[in-house]
Amino acid sequence: MQTTALPRTPRFPSRLPHVGTTIFTVMSALAQETGAVNLGQGFPDFECDPALPAQVSQAMAEGLNQYPPMTGIPLLRERVSAKIEALYGRHYDPSTEITITAGATQAILTAVLACVGPGDEVVVLEPCYDSYAPNIELAGGRVVRVPLTPGSFRPDFARIAAALTPRTRLLIINSPHNPSATVWSQAEMSQLEALLAPTDVLLLSDEVYEHMVFDGMPHVSAASMPGLAARSFVVSSFGKTYHVTGWKIGYVAAPAALTAEFRKVHQFNVFTVSTPMQHGLARFMADPEPYTGLPAFYQRKRDLFLQGLQQTRLRPLHTQGSYFQLVDYSAVSSLAEGDFCQWLTREIGVAAIPVSAFYEGGFEQGLARLCFAKRDDTLLAALQRLRKL
Repeated sequence: MQTTALPRTPRFPSRLPHVGTTIFTVMSALAQETGAVNLGQGFPDFECDPALPAQVSQAMAEGLNQYPPMTGIPLLRERVSAKIEALYGRHYDPSTEITITAGATQAILTAVLACVGPGDEVVVLEPCYDSYAPNIELAGGRVVRVPLTPGSFRPDFARIAAALTPRTRLLIINSPHNPSATVWSQAEMSQLEALLAPTDVLLLSDEVYEHMVFDGMPHVSAASMPGLAARSFVVSSFGKTYHVTGWKIGYVAAPAALTAEFRKVHQFNVFTVSTPMQHGLARFMADPEPYTGLPAFYQRKRDLFLQGLQQTRLRPLHTQGSYFQLVDYSAVSSLAEGDFCQWLTREIGVAAIPVSAFYEGGFEQGLARLCFAKRDDTLLAALQRLRKL
């Protein structure tokens, strides 16, 4: 009897041989498996303002369901431009300097592909968001890792300066910072501006948590610094701002010359973004209160969570911005961070993310990241379990 051989999948070299499933996916799956309260992955478990999806539904009912302009609908780009100018004092031309993207992650990849080529160096500051390094590698660039100061997570400008070479094409910064929840000060942004002034290094400023800054501290956008704005891709996220992370819509503001290169990649990467959601967001943005009120909204959640953590053996680090809280668990366990977070999820019923996951090869500091972008009852349930520690 003749048998037919099964088709063979051709072998090919991996473009990202060292990349596996992200820690966020792993911990969220474990939380679901064990019934743990998921404070690991950074997304809200509450609904957005009902007026926002109502605007999207209205746009759909009006027949706004076909391709929009590649760069984003004009009204949304105009609203983004007006917001940046009102908050940070810089005008971006909506036609040539604002692009609507399929989330901040796509925006970052597109910016990297637009300006980084084989052999170019890109400086990232660790700990950092896990998409940065793979994006650079896909572009053929070389990742140059500079650690933020352990303990405080402040930028070490001497080490950043030492990392810059004639091959450096791009520096990536993130403030408010994920995972440490630190916020770059005006003095630090000015120091960065002076450091880059004599160079041709471009800047990618990841500002997705721009509206989550606490205790009266300002967010100092790269857009507000003339010497930085002239060389920067400034990235932000409607999903983070309006509690709709699953919509995956963001934007990039950059000078016209940089935007032209960005759009060359954008048009072949994703081309454009959901039409009715763009219209809904544009209409919703007529009222600035949802983002101007965001610092107070999340500061109340931070303070509620912080008060509860004081009744546990976890030592919280200071959260200046974002919706993350780092905790030092050294009084509870000597386990490595990944093992501790697995144990915390399985035995205590609260999922967290090891900070070591944000470093190449891991860097153990006895820290875990918790997310407080949750309903109050979710936070209180998690705190009740954490008091068992």
